[in-house]
Amino acid sequence: MVRIDLLAGAALALALSAGPAWAQDLQTPPVAPPPPPVEGMSTDPDQVRFSAGSLEYDTDTDVVTALGDVRMFRTGDRLRADQVVWNRKTGKVVATGNIAITNPEGDIAYGDSIELTDSLKDGMVENMLVVLEQGGRMAARQGLRETDGTIELRDAAYSPCAVTNSDGCPKNPSWKITAVRITYRPDRQRIYYRGGKFHLFGLPAIPLPSFSHPIGPGSESGLLSPIFRYSQVNGLQVATPYYFRLAPNRGLTLTPHVFTSVLPMLQADYSMLDEHGALRVTAYGTRSRRSDDLNALANTPTEQAFRGYLDSVGRYQFTPEWSLSESVRLSTDKTFLRRYDISRDDRLRSTARLEHIDRDSYFAVTGWYVQTLRANDKQGFQPVALPEIDYRRRIADVAGGVVQLQANSLALSRSSGQDTQRAFISAQWDLRQITRWGQLVTLTGYARGDAYNTQDTLATSVVSYRGIEGFQTRGIAAAAVDVKWPFVGDFFGGTQRLTPEVQIVASPQLANLVVPNEDSRAIDLDDTNLFALNRFAGYDRFEDTSRVTYGVEWALSLPGISLRTQIGQSYRLATRMTILPNGTGLAERFSDYVGRTELRIRDFVSITHRYRLDKDGLAVRRNEIDATVGSRKSYVVVGYLRLNRDIMPSIEDLQDREEARVAGRIQFKRFWSAFGSAVVDLTDRNEDPLSLSDGFDPLRTRLGVQYEDDCIRLGLTWRRDFVTNGDARAGNSFLLTLALTNLGR
Repeated sequence: MVRIDLLAGAALALALSAGPAWAQDLQTPPVAPPPPPVEGMSTDPDQVRFSAGSLEYDTDTDVVTALGDVRMFRTGDRLRADQVVWNRKTGKVVATGNIAITNPEGDIAYGDSIELTDSLKDGMVENMLVVLEQGGRMAARQGLRETDGTIELRDAAYSPCAVTNSDGCPKNPSWKITAVRITYRPDRQRIYYRGGKFHLFGLPAIPLPSFSHPIGPGSESGLLSPIFRYSQVNGLQVATPYYFRLAPNRGLTLTPHVFTSVLPMLQADYSMLDEHGALRVTAYGTRSRRSDDLNALANTPTEQAFRGYLDSVGRYQFTPEWSLSESVRLSTDKTFLRRYDISRDDRLRSTARLEHIDRDSYFAVTGWYVQTLRANDKQGFQPVALPEIDYRRRIADVAGGVVQLQANSLALSRSSGQDTQRAFISAQWDLRQITRWGQLVTLTGYARGDAYNTQDTLATSVVSYRGIEGFQTRGIAAAAVDVKWPFVGDFFGGTQRLTPEVQIVASPQLANLVVPNEDSRAIDLDDTNLFALNRFAGYDRFEDTSRVTYGVEWALSLPGISLRTQIGQSYRLATRMTILPNGTGLAERFSDYVGRTELRIRDFVSITHRYRLDKDGLAVRRNEIDATVGSRKSYVVVGYLRLNRDIMPSIEDLQDREEARVAGRIQFKRFWSAFGSAVVDLTDRNEDPLSLSDGFDPLRTRLGVQYEDDCIRLGLTWRRDFVTNGDARAGNSFLLTLALTNLGR
């Protein structure tokens, strides 16, 4: 027997045709090919390359023994052990002590001893532990590693969960699967079980049939996590989704929903992604009785009917400039979405848009359809737009400024209401300059020509929305100058900025009421439109007054703290009548005061307050607060809105209301958290004479508890709806959620 040291190892490796010797960390797959062999060595990738602290070679038996941190490599397979004995005659390799075997996919198998062939691709391992590159562990008393990389485990267990706590001490996984036999196929990224049992938090085991599941980010056909829900309307609900992998870029999920109180419902989800874009389609279908609010109150019997919902979203990018997008949302009736707890939207909008966008221009052809889900709204009054055509172009360096050109046309039709066609051409010139004193001055000129054609105006109940029947034209012109003067200075170790702003707008009187009002039916003065050229939201109405607007903004920036507050008002220079009704804050020459305050303290506090105060008595006409306090693990979200504008319901779509919202989550242990939310209607008859609320009517509440660690999410949620809308009745519902990493997701 011959014993040599490490420096002689390479020479012996060359003599044995084992290739060059070098060390490789088995915990991390190689990111580069092995270093080139020294001159004279074999470059055959099938040769075994290795390094060791020392080598012993028995010339009589032709046995090589490698000792001390032995590392072997061959065509992507790697081995690390304390000792490796290689019989060159039989090709048998036996490794013992701290064994780690890594395959080309990056999975690592640990064991006490292993018997391999000299290809390093197959062998039997005692007390085997496999750590998967995609996450998860498999352990067995004995494992067989085959030539193609397949691993067969006997008396084995699998879990993606951590087996040690934060202190590094051993712990039982949250869930695991034990089986008589587990087969792992790296080529398919899939694990197969026979004679399996499911263990959750140490509870009694649940027997499982023979099944398999994928690991890693890829997708395969199979069952997904079930859904359990209970509601007073539908009873107990069990949903078992099944995913069909149609192609690497396409998939279909079918989910039968089975109820104890109503007929089953089928849900289908299809998704697709290719080089041009993506598409997602969701559809629901069932048969049940349906009714609106009137039928429910009158106890009118209803008939069984097909009920369903279609939701589709897609976008396709044909070239860097041209794209097509669509969004379709259609329901068979007004209460289906709430009855089956799919959505609480009261209107559904379907849209299709073809767009061309480049550096200086924008072109779009858009069509949309609106479906109302409000009980007292008639579908015939909802508009269909076919089409809206919009073209915009920017031209730089025109008299030192920038010109924005726009051409727009829109056709709205209703089956039982007013039809409107509109077209306009506009041009806006903006010149921005900074004076030698640091003032930012903006000069604006605006001109637009409109043409309208209207039919069936008497079908619109609000007179100010109708316009005059037939063909009408209108011209619009406006000029404005806006001056901002920021002052910046130090403040308690931070920076403060005080910015007064003054704007003057001049616009001649317009024939606003001769054309219909389709897109400007609700106006409310706030901080976002205080300095706007037109404070109406759409195109059908334009604020034809000369006015001066003034305000001030103060911003403070300290380490970890930012504060920004703004307040302003406008004064109408002209004394003529205005189309702005009382309650908008703009009806009189002096407007109401509007403001906004934002406070942020690191990532812990975020508060936004928006308000409008009556100019005469400082009565609060709008009060809106949104606040978030806490971290990602524990937080509270509070929202409050009050509109007290005193506008007649017959002339304004936006009605007075008062509402409070609260939501929060508290993590009371490392993996445990409780959450809840509530929405309360605070509106009373003093704010809305038509309101049936007594000033404190809960709309919906939710409470729940959840456990979530690295491999499982388990939660129970209780929710109560307080509003009955047809067959979507008020009542309690419960939802049980269970999501397991690498299993049914």
